[in-house]
Amino acid sequence: MLEIKLRARQAMFPIFGALVVGYLGYHMVQGQYGVMAYLQMQAKVARAETIEAQLRDEREVLEARVTLLRPDSLDRDMLEERARVMLNYARPDDLVILEGR
Repeated sequence: MLEIKLRARQAMFPIFGALVVGYLGYHMVQGQYGVMAYLQMQAKVARAETIEAQLRDEREVLEARVTLLRPDSLDRDMLEERARVMLNYARPDDLVILEGR
């Protein structure tokens, strides 16, 4: 009986150590700040950078169009196009295609 208690006491520390290592290892991979969370965050960052690039391109296109409407560099074709769209006008020789919604 004494030998069983002695062996149990000797086995308790390695078992406890293995449990602590297992606990820490699990949380290192699956925890809030673990490897899986890091990979998910990297994927979110990549998606956000893609969206940012798309928005940057869209902004550049809009800025170019706005530049054409500025008084110092007014483009008559752009002005006519915007006026027709805003006022809902068409010339008699224009072909108008109505979109069904």
